[in-house]
This record gives sequence, structure tokens and C-alpha cells, in this order.
Amino acid sequence: MPPFDRGTLTAARHAAERVKAGKLVAVAGGGDTVAALNAARVVSDLTFVSTAGGAFLEWMEGKTLPGVEALRPR
Repeated sequence: MPPFDRGTLTAARHAAERVKAGKLVAVAGGGDTVAALNAARVVSDLTFVSTAGGAFLEWMEGKTLPGVEALRPR
């Protein structure tokens, strides 16, 4: 919501520039975060983006997620 989005959009664009320059691996997760990245028009420039939010953070921590486990071949 303008003008409060200025810092978020600036940070997203800066992260995207660093990824493109090969100086940063950027991962982001959560619906509101993805919305902000879309508003900044950089979602496709980041290394990995997930809409999962809390589950994404658990996956990053190395935890086993039931939905992912169910997809593994037996």
C-alpha cells in the first residue's frame, strides 16, 4: 500500500539485481511476500520463490513435510 510499500519494493529490486549479477542466492516464501515480489516485478528474478509460507520455512530448516513425503516413490 503506497507509500508504505516503497522500502519493500526497493529491497526486492535490490535483491533481484544482486541475483542477476551472480552475487546473491535469494529465496523467498509466503503469499504476501510473493505479492510484494510481483508488485516489484522481480518474482522471476529470484533464485527460488514459494507460496508456502510457514511450510517453506520448515522445508528450509530441513524438516520433513507430509505432503512432500507422500509424493516420494516407494
